[in-house]
Amino acid sequence: MNLPNKITITRIILSIGVLVLLILPWYQFGIQFPIVTIAGKIIVDTKYLIAGVVFLIASITDFLDGYIARSENLVTDFGKVMDAIADKILVNGILIILAYHGFISILVPIIIITRDTFVDAIKMASGAKGKVVAASNLGKLKTIFMMIGITFMLFYNLPFELLHVPFADILILLACILSIVSGCQYYFKAKELLFKEK
Repeated sequence: MNLPNKITITRIILSIGVLVLLILPWYQFGIQFPIVTIAGKIIVDTKYLIAGVVFLIASITDFLDGYIARSENLVTDFGKVMDAIADKILVNGILIILAYHGFISILVPIIIITRDTFVDAIKMASGAKGKVVAASNLGKLKTIFMMIGITFMLFYNLPFELLHVPFADILILLACILSIVSGCQYYFKAKELLFKEK
């Protein structure tokens, strides 16, 4: 297994770790994460701060493994599949949890997951006809905005919360908009091929 694939597997492990950290009812095991108050008004559960750090590390590996794979010509089919799985676990899993815990609107994971399913279907249909639909720049920008937005959301939007600037919300909103736009781009790029008889 080459280095990029090892990094991808590490990201999957980190992603599952974040989900477990945020899902498990730790109090039932006698574990209480400290609650701190910042600036006398922002109540912070340190569990989310820990999750934010791990999520940030996992997000960095997402760009790192792709860069190494391309620059060192180490791109493999295994890597492509596992990279996609790692991304879905990391981003979609966290979005569902954040929506469940009331940090974001439930519309966010619905939009992102629906778009990803739609795009994956287009890629599979195009691949079955021998054509690869390249990733759009807007799609990549969407991923960057989403990962940064989620990181700040897990950090309670600090330090921007102290300035009353909803930075995390803005980034996640932009990511949703770019998600829809890039999804449409994928469709129009592959439209002719998808409706072609043979």
